[in-house]
Amino acid sequence: MASAQQRRLPMYKRIIDENKRKWMIKEYLNIALTRNRYVDSIIQRTTLGTRVIVIAERKNRIIGRKGQQVKALADILKSKFNLDNVVIDVIQEPHPEYNARLVALRIADAMAKGIRFRRAAIIALRQLQEANVQGAEIIISGKLTTERSRFEKYSMGIMVKSGQDSLEKVQEAVIPVLLKPGIYSVRVKVIPPEVKLSDRFTIKSPEEVQAKQVEAEVKQESEKPEEGSNSQQQ
Repeated sequence: MASAQQRRLPMYKRIIDENKRKWMIKEYLNIALTRNRYVDSIIQRTTLGTRVIVIAERKNRIIGRKGQQVKALADILKSKFNLDNVVIDVIQEPHPEYNARLVALRIADAMAKGIRFRRAAIIALRQLQEANVQGAEIIISGKLTTERSRFEKYSMGIMVKSGQDSLEKVQEAVIPVLLKPGIYSVRVKVIPPEVKLSDRFTIKSPEEVQAKQVEAEVKQESEKPEEGSNSQQQ
């Protein structure tokens, strides 16, 4: 429930405060649940309180034994962000094999365990290719081979760089990795296999067009007698 001070605020300030709180909750969940392969969260305000939907790869680890981890997380969110009646639902990520954030986390974990960045990137790219994605791009930057920072790019398939498709249909994730030489960055972009890009279209054959026209004409003729019979009954 909103406090008396929040009720006196103008509408636009309340919207800004609400969005700011949601962003802070997402940042906290991102830091607290990274080991459990946290992907994203959806925060909804209901009449009974606040509902938080957590999407992750390791669902059982977030729930914990007899739901103890989820209850503790709900208590932390309630006290830290001043929420009422927090209910947390944990959902399994449906496509962990080509989710951009999970791929970046796997590469980061491999680099933290001492695996060379090239090998980790090539293995991840091969797994994405086996998942039949339309395109993928992996960029690893940092002190890769020398003291001077640089980056290496690994890509396959197609990748949309501009336009509305690059904003809506390309998954992108950036994960930092702290190693002995310094901080490395792992950036992953993925176009899922089920996505239909704007420049993809199919040309119908004349037979298909003619069949649709015949079907439409038959449908119109079948509707005409029904209208006539209704007028006679009236």
